[in-house]
Amino acid sequence: MAKRKLLLLGMFLALTGAAKAAPQPAAAPSGIQAYEEQEFIADFTKFKIGDTAPAIYQTPEYTIKQYQLRNLPAPDAGTHWTYMGENYVLINNTDGKILKVYNGDIFYHR
Repeated sequence: MAKRKLLLLGMFLALTGAAKAAPQPAAAPSGIQAYEEQEFIADFTKFKIGDTAPAIYQTPEYTIKQYQLRNLPAPDAGTHWTYMGENYVLINNTDGKILKVYNGDIFYHR
């Protein structure tokens, strides 16, 4: 009987130790970080951060001036927000490089 109890205690300790050693899943991003994208599709083309946006999205007609209404952070000097393929894209004014992308669902963030 004593051996049986020791065996059960040993198994219990081994299992609890293994459970503690198991990797924990990373916490899901919260706030507006939950809407950040690394790549997206617009105009049948796949884009990622660092790519150059097409010239049309670098024109004043595509510049989003009321970024606050869309829950976007203020653009840094020399950048502006545009809308490409259901995503809000922050691009550099000088070369059109894509700096940041938020999924269009950020509009509904509260």
